[in-house]
Amino acid sequence: MSSAPHISMVGVTRRYGSLTALRDINLNVDPGEFLAVVGASGSGKSTLLRLMGGLETPSQGAIEIGHRKPDEVRRAKEIGWTAQRPALMPWRTVRQQIELVEHINHRAGHTVDVDGLLEMTALTEFAHALPQALSGGMQQRAALARTLATGASVWLMDEPFAALDEITRSKMVVELLELKDSVDATTIWVTHHISEAVRLADRIAVLSPRPGHVVAEVKVNLPRPRDETSMPFQQVIREVRGHLLAAEDELTG
Repeated sequence: MSSAPHISMVGVTRRYGSLTALRDINLNVDPGEFLAVVGASGSGKSTLLRLMGGLETPSQGAIEIGHRKPDEVRRAKEIGWTAQRPALMPWRTVRQQIELVEHINHRAGHTVDVDGLLEMTALTEFAHALPQALSGGMQQRAALARTLATGASVWLMDEPFAALDEITRSKMVVELLELKDSVDATTIWVTHHISEAVRLADRIAVLSPRPGHVVAEVKVNLPRPRDETSMPFQQVIREVRGHLLAAEDELTG
């Protein structure tokens, strides 16, 4: 049984003045589950993550992470965040990027196994390299290692592979799944790549165009590793795409 927390969103709406970004979001994420969130640009995917991460508060509704408010979980340093760009400090080596967590994001009782994380992310050979000496994929692995260093039980991932080329992206998906198997965390993964969501997720939440709301939840009952060329894989892609298209038709119709 997973020791990671569940996440609950009930009737969550987020407004910015007269603009409604998200409307009546209802989501339950099981402990240790990998939930992917897909939707058109502007559907509120990143806003959803910021709400879960305690960086914003709902205009309406309630969010709980393991029966606590997101802001409380964030202040307890139990949330790991990885964004589209690695945001590595150019003057620090890969090892120093990971070690920095001990100083600025330290949690009582948690120690950072820097060598273990370097090995886990296949960066041991580049431990003393600066970010500019790394490929895009290696930079993202360094960012993932930094997220893992927090020991967080919740991962919020905002399209972390968006800037990578297709081949590197595919390799990173495989590496991430191997990492996920070794870490107990509840993961929310935002992406606009349907195939990536199907490869990674236990379940996929489909958002409508703005104001974003959940129009479907698709369970991915496929064994890992998943074969993108298989009929069952393609069927899930068609199901998710069908929900996205139906939501767009409903908005324009």
